[in-house]
Amino acid sequence: MRYTCSRKLLGLVLVGGLLAAVVLYSWSPETSTVVDIRSKQGPPEKKLFFGKKISSAYHDISYHIKEDVSSRLPQNACVCLADEETFRLPFSDLLFPRVWAQNLDLAFLKFHPDPEEAKHLRAQEYNKYQWRSYSPADALIIAGANNPLQYPTQGVEVRPLKTIIIPGLGLKEETKADHMVYLTASLGAFDVAATVDGVSIKGEGEKYMTLSSPRLSALNRQLQFVTYTNTVFHPKTADTILFATEGHQSFFTINIRHGAVAKLYNSGYKGEYNISALVTIATKTFLRYDKLKDLIDSIRKFYPTVTIVIADDNEHPEPVAGPHIEHYIMPFGKGWFAGRNLAVSQVTTKYVLWVDDDFIFTANTKLERMVEILEKTSLDLIGGAVREVTGYTATFRHTMSVEKGGEEGDCLHIRRGYYHVIEGFPNCVVVDAVINFFMGRTEKVQQTGFDPRLARQGHLEFFVDALGSLHIGSCSDIIVNHASKIKLPWTKSESEKAYEKFRYSSSNVGNNIHYEGFYFKNRFKCMSSH
Repeated sequence: MRYTCSRKLLGLVLVGGLLAAVVLYSWSPETSTVVDIRSKQGPPEKKLFFGKKISSAYHDISYHIKEDVSSRLPQNACVCLADEETFRLPFSDLLFPRVWAQNLDLAFLKFHPDPEEAKHLRAQEYNKYQWRSYSPADALIIAGANNPLQYPTQGVEVRPLKTIIIPGLGLKEETKADHMVYLTASLGAFDVAATVDGVSIKGEGEKYMTLSSPRLSALNRQLQFVTYTNTVFHPKTADTILFATEGHQSFFTINIRHGAVAKLYNSGYKGEYNISALVTIATKTFLRYDKLKDLIDSIRKFYPTVTIVIADDNEHPEPVAGPHIEHYIMPFGKGWFAGRNLAVSQVTTKYVLWVDDDFIFTANTKLERMVEILEKTSLDLIGGAVREVTGYTATFRHTMSVEKGGEEGDCLHIRRGYYHVIEGFPNCVVVDAVINFFMGRTEKVQQTGFDPRLARQGHLEFFVDALGSLHIGSCSDIIVNHASKIKLPWTKSESEKAYEKFRYSSSNVGNNIHYEGFYFKNRFKCMSSH
């Protein structure tokens, strides 16, 4: 009996110790680097990068692969692997999140009437996408070591059908009887802005031009006047220029594009941020006018003159009136992301704040703080935190990456966490996805857009579409409250029951649209996530 009790006691001690270790692990502060992404004075510093050409002339020299380095190189054959479950404890998923994986090709194609046709169409559309998005400026060009040619490696730009002097051209070699260089283009023509005595020029106004002289100094002086004129219109492309001399050749690109048109907002604020002039609050409502009223009342308590844009797809719309309120009626049940598109499309301020219609502003919902971060950093969008009635505060911080996977598609990997803390804002970090409470630069949010086919559910999809184009942050000290969802079944109103029926529908049609977005539109074959 004593032995049994001792064994039970020992078991309790071991379990208790394990749980204590788990709690301490989960509560330990996360270490991270701190990076300064605040705006700097003056233009960004330009740097030149030079690479070393890897010659194929040494094929007869043996080599030994270093596995720990080569294994980190891209393989163009990504796979999604889920973590195996080793043990099960209370709250183990929360404390030790496992990676799950899903084959999106199977999830989508098993519902498709003609899977092979779907795969063919996806490949066809991907080829068109590559053709549309390709630019010669994307090609890797390596400047060979000890090349006597001097030329710009990057940063040369010309407006369509305009002319520039090509900077930095030169020839560095030993003195000889005659020195000669030539240039070749495909989308433009060469000429000179001035001539130098003793230099012979052939091909002025053509795609191929030769310059030669018995005096190297005269040739180099002439090269300072060489011009390039774009002759084939394209709003955004590049011309690859061949610059060569006897026994040596090099390549560089001239970017051809219209100048970026500024989009400035006359907010009229001086000193402190004028939130009413800088920010519009956007939301979408459906069958929850009581929650919407609470949201508006809470906003007006702190921001009485900020414009609120409401997208409404109720079957029987109710009036939502008041100063600085714009209420837009949509077709019945048009959907969640369609409503987001409508609301955001009507924003005219520099920033748009997205909130759900069942959020409640508090003294911790500091829009000024969000504006300050966006004004002082390179971020395009900043998320806050949402506090539930239980006291739990969520930030939904995630990082994402796309791994190349070959002809079958790529892999999307999503992980909880962040990249680094933002210097000057210790409660803010850089991420790829945030909670459903965020402020963004209006034109950047509009450029990304929201897939209107996602009618009842969707959030992560917006950030997947924004990957690579939006610089995103998350701050834990900017908090909005979430209205309580805890209700006994017999106390729910008819509108609440109807909302749940629409919101949490698990139809195959909705799931298939969800999978199609990832599989076909984004060309993923699988995704993995915590």
